[in-house]
Amino acid sequence: MNLERRRVALRLAALAAGTATVAATAVAGAANAAPPVALSHRSVHVCTQAPAGSAACQALVRVAQNGSVAAAATPSGFGPADIQAAYALAGANGAGRTVAIVDAYDDPTAEADLGVYRSTFGLSACTTANGCFKKVSQTGTTTYPRKNGGWAQEISLDLDMVSAACPTCHILLVEATTPSFANLGKAVNYAAAHGAVAISNSYSGSDTAQSSAYDHPGIAITASTGDTGYGVGSPASYDTVVAVGGTSLKHSSTTRGWTETAWSGAGSGCSTLNAKPSWQTAATSCSGKGLADVSAVADPNTGVAVYDSTAYQRVAGWLVFGGTSASSPIIASVYALSGNTAGYPASYTWAHTASLNDVTGGSNGSCPTAVWCKAGAGWDGPTGLGTPNGTGAF
Repeated sequence: MNLERRRVALRLAALAAGTATVAATAVAGAANAAPPVALSHRSVHVCTQAPAGSAACQALVRVAQNGSVAAAATPSGFGPADIQAAYALAGANGAGRTVAIVDAYDDPTAEADLGVYRSTFGLSACTTANGCFKKVSQTGTTTYPRKNGGWAQEISLDLDMVSAACPTCHILLVEATTPSFANLGKAVNYAAAHGAVAISNSYSGSDTAQSSAYDHPGIAITASTGDTGYGVGSPASYDTVVAVGGTSLKHSSTTRGWTETAWSGAGSGCSTLNAKPSWQTAATSCSGKGLADVSAVADPNTGVAVYDSTAYQRVAGWLVFGGTSASSPIIASVYALSGNTAGYPASYTWAHTASLNDVTGGSNGSCPTAVWCKAGAGWDGPTGLGTPNGTGAF
């Protein structure tokens, strides 16, 4: 049975059984891979679970109550003005600094989709022609990997979040041949050697030992902590990486105008394989690297607007996304806005916590040490030190 016929058979079986698999098969999934697995009636992963030695993207797309893709002709979810207001970024200028996005496989409509997002929200064009956008393979060529619908949605999310947080930043998209840590690491190394001041990695796999590919002093390397609640994954667990957790972000009547709680899906914990960075304090209660360092919006129920046209089943239009895949590129962009990425940038953030929004409510599960999974004053696992309040902590 070929792959497409197998997909059809799986969908028919799910309809007959009336299970949640319907939601998974009806939304964007990875081309040439089994359909994604539903997390809830509200959102699903767009990438399949990663085997050992590989990573899965951490994007979650919101779906309708009946499991169908909630695509629309106009945007819904938070846009650039919301992200900039929530994190006090309005007026900050990236001055053409480059944020690199590292993902796997090819998104053939990446530049066109980015153009739709930016024009819809009144942002200046960011194209290959004007030098703002560049897409390359992991070796820097224009011979791209094969297309993959799930990772293409991840790429759209990442590009749009850089645009939302730092509209003046340049964007370098580096597409790894596969989501193996070996190939993703090569893509990170390429980005580090070609002008990026920040590199976002919106993917996660099992906790593994430190990789030199993610060790580039002078560059802010951010990574998603994961989307399945309490638990440690890599590359966020590496002691040279800024581990980015997630929050639920809502409008409020407070002076700030926004409130945040720990998102229940955000990964967190204490690595048993990677050393505790010198700048992390006893607040983590960890002997190894504590996750997260900082955070931003990640809950798909309070999600962000994304435009994508390379999705599974060719669903084109505006979607609402979440996951720590959203928070990682936002935080990378804030580091780019700051212009301060000397040494290991996380060390500066740990020394300037007063310039963060401390997130004190919510949790992402149960754990042996409460601070690893329950938000509270100061550092906690799901939200780290907090969320951006301008660029002062970055």
